[in-house]
Amino acid sequence: MSDEPTTAPQYFSPAWADAADRVDPPLVGDEREILLSYLEFHRETFALKCAGVPTDRLSEFLVPPSGLSLHGLVRHLTGVEQWWLQIQFAGDESRPVLYYSDEDPNQDFERLDGSFDEAFAAWRAQVETSRRIVAEAPSLDATGVHKATGKPVSLRRVLVHLLAEYARHNGHADLLRERADGATGY
Repeated sequence: MSDEPTTAPQYFSPAWADAADRVDPPLVGDEREILLSYLEFHRETFALKCAGVPTDRLSEFLVPPSGLSLHGLVRHLTGVEQWWLQIQFAGDESRPVLYYSDEDPNQDFERLDGSFDEAFAAWRAQVETSRRIVAEAPSLDATGVHKATGKPVSLRRVLVHLLAEYARHNGHADLLRERADGATGY
């Protein structure tokens, strides 16, 4: 056995500095607690993936040929929160859908007008609205109206959909973040 020090292979990247502040979901809890804990974990994971990225890299399409950027993802997730919880579940259509129109359905990813900081603030505000809506819901069985079908959609179904969206897009954000500055995390 050699006395030479071992080093990690070159392909390991530095980890995010702030991940220690994120709260892991509990190992035991009721259905609502587990669903909401995982949703918060994924929201915070997404925020960590965006934190500290050089400003000039946030709107870049860093994984060609994909048209994804961290700026586009934050805009998309803002719209997802608004569409599923505020509009479909709570029935609040008082504001137009952020970063979407029937004439320009991909503007969340493709038309990155405004700054990342503005988009991130809009996402944080929409997450707060979503938290309020969920806190006011009497149970996971409470329903809104699914816009495409006109049928009831339960809060449980909406939360599972949001978890799937965040998990999927956190994977995209992993690749974008690593390309932006080499940082990784889980």
